[in-house]
Amino acid sequence: KLFFTDYGNAAKVERCDMDGMNRTWIVDSKIEQPTALALDLINKYVYWLDIYLESVEVVDYQGRRRQTITKGRQIRHLCGLAVFENYLYTINSDNLSILRINRYNGTDVQALARLDNAKEIRVYQKRAQAAVRSHACEADPYGMPGGCTHLCLLSSSYKARTCRCRTGFILGSDGRSCK
Repeated sequence: KLFFTDYGNAAKVERCDMDGMNRTWIVDSKIEQPTALALDLINKYVYWLDIYLESVEVVDYQGRRRQTITKGRQIRHLCGLAVFENYLYTINSDNLSILRINRYNGTDVQALARLDNAKEIRVYQKRAQAAVRSHACEADPYGMPGGCTHLCLLSSSYKARTCRCRTGFILGSDGRSCK
């Protein structure tokens, strides 16, 4: 799945399959300007930062069990969001410090370090990397991913795929080749 935020005409948090199909709104109320998103891949939670409402909130992948983690003026200056173990990590754009926030109760906020010009944060940890298994976009005997001549995008499961073409090309009637 692909998760993303939108604060155009109607602010929301959405998800879809990797090929863009099955687009679903998971948060569309009491949300104004979601600017950062982080996923708890193990427990299947979506965290987001709303700088207009000055809050950090969480829902499960279906948009249920919504909770506010923390709220207040300090949120206005945050950018970027990452989750790891018991904490959320973010950057205060006002003083360029990395903050650690307890993700269960919003307390225990600590400044960990200061970075120049940081706008985004990511946590890389081996446990957060999904195990690789065979999938529909693996190279075929001719070296083409999923049998597609240009792009192979996973669909509703790792067993399904959609072929797409680069800009300027049209997908052929076989659903795999680009012309």
